[in-house]
Amino acid sequence: MTRVIHTGDTHIGYQQYNSPERRRDFLEAFRSVVEDAVADDVDAVVHAGDLFHDRRPSLVDLQGTIDVLRTLSDADIPFLAVVGNHESKRDAQWLDLFADLGLATRLGADPVVVGDAAFYGLDFVPRSRRDDLEYAFEPVPEEADYATLVSHGLFEPFAHADWDTEVVLEESTVDFDAVLLGDNHAPDTAEVHDTWVTYCGSTERASASERADRGYNIVDFDETVAISRRGLTDTREFVFVDVDLEEGEGIDRVQERVRQHDLADAVVIVTIEGEGRPITPAAIEELAIDRGALVARVNDRRELPDEDDEVSVSFANPDDAVRERVRELGLSDAALEIDETVRSSDLADSNVRETVERRVRELLEDDRSAFEPAPEREPGDEDVTTVADHLADEADPEADSTDTSAGGTGEGTEPTADTAEGTTDDAGEADDPADADTASLGDFA
Repeated sequence: MTRVIHTGDTHIGYQQYNSPERRRDFLEAFRSVVEDAVADDVDAVVHAGDLFHDRRPSLVDLQGTIDVLRTLSDADIPFLAVVGNHESKRDAQWLDLFADLGLATRLGADPVVVGDAAFYGLDFVPRSRRDDLEYAFEPVPEEADYATLVSHGLFEPFAHADWDTEVVLEESTVDFDAVLLGDNHAPDTAEVHDTWVTYCGSTERASASERADRGYNIVDFDETVAISRRGLTDTREFVFVDVDLEEGEGIDRVQERVRQHDLADAVVIVTIEGEGRPITPAAIEELAIDRGALVARVNDRRELPDEDDEVSVSFANPDDAVRERVRELGLSDAALEIDETVRSSDLADSNVRETVERRVRELLEDDRSAFEPAPEREPGDEDVTTVADHLADEADPEADSTDTSAGGTGEGTEPTADTAEGTTDDAGEADDPADADTASLGDFA
């Protein structure tokens, strides 16, 4: 018989609500799991990813984690783990450091045998890379009667799934008896192709939506695979105050509901629904803090009418704005010509400098008066034509394109290549779709 603790999503280093106390809570929850493991003398602690909240834990977080892992090591209890999406680095992982210190074992394609169970690992893999995955694992050793896969991701048939568990089991070179998962913070268990698949849930509430008690799984390998749940009793208390306001009710009713609870050292989440009058969240949060709460947050989910006057916002046409500004500058003829050169769509950016320098030299040689400032004029003067006006006329689809010269045919002129087909430079590179592939249910602010 082999008994292990299956835990995960400890998110050490998460300073929730910008509270240093909450940051310590996440480490202490992990410590509680380890203390339970030592007290129960389990055969191993299996961590299914997101040991840390991000890939750059602070030195204090690292020191605290090492201290907890040494407790396991001193009790001769192995710590087996995979890498989650929150902590994943491009090169060596923090688990590799702990392995070098003799405090952890990073699971992979090679089996790690504990008792009569062989454990394999599959780190978090972004969605964009899963099609090329080969679920190739080394054979199960003869001394092992059970094979278990540990992984991190959102697997079917659970909520928010984007990873096909059936494909993993069918394509794996090992017949797994159990799959121990992390990433989904809600504990759950299902049977897929005669294989038990289970999430252990998070050890601390990483968001206000995680109302159920936190805990971990106990997995027993004894003729069959048996999965049981154990709660953590020493985690920070969350007090959820739900208020459904009736018409005419307001802050007094909310404050009355808050006063009905013991808030000492708790995280208080007040959720307001229904109708009623507008309230000021700060006043509710202040009341909770005054009554001993560590943190207080108010979520007003009502759709209240906006009593402020509507604000009309309009945006100026950029071409008109440029044209107006150029008029105001009173540029010389030479400056206007240079302006036209710089704005020309027919001139490559790399050639602008050389072309402008050459044209300035030519103007200096031919007519220095071209650099004299333009006479004073009002922006609205109709006889003033600027380069911006020329550009606007060229871009105006209503502009007259009829050939009126002697001998003209009267047919419209042929469009230039730039105006007819556009240029590929105008289309920016598309965002890498893989950027969204590392998102998961564990990604919270």
